Amino acid sequence: MNDRSNDDMAAVSSKENHTGSDVRIREIRSFEEFPSWTTPDDFALFLYESLKPYEDPLHDVKQGITDALAPQSGNPGFVLIADIDETIVGGLIMLRTGMKGYVPENFLLMVAVDPITRGKGVGSQLIKRSFELAEGDIKLHVEYDNPAKRLYERLGMTNKYAEMRYHK
Repeated sequence: MNDRSNDDMAAVSSKENHTGSDVRIREIRSFEEFPSWTTPDDFALFLYESLKPYEDPLHDVKQGITDALAPQSGNPGFVLIADIDETIVGGLIMLRTGMKGYVPENFLLMVAVDPITRGKGVGSQLIKRSFELAEGDIKLHVEYDNPAKRLYERLGMTNKYAEMRYHK
């Protein structure tokens, strides 16, 4: 149960969104906005571990955070951290693409929920919050066999293309 009074909750910054009795979603738009109780590296490690078996290499996760918060060109995106009592239970990285129309303005790079917290709505809350914050359309990539694909579809995302890559 949350011990905060209604007055305390009203005093919380607008960059924080309380989603239940214990889960808080924090919006981060720069490295300086990371909470004092975690670091970008700790957040990257959380995402890396929680995305298994669909994880990207840890250095790519770290680069994704940098690309969201301090892009070399264009506008920054954002990071969302879901926590319970300052313990990360979920996270999301949203990039700005710098494009519009045939390529959506935003790319939901990663969303992850701690395995012991899955099925309690944290992922849904993170994604819905990202939809509210993002300016313009959003795309994401998901492997066909990833169970999270059903969540994305329930939240209104559609499958327009199959992604294909040529590696050099």
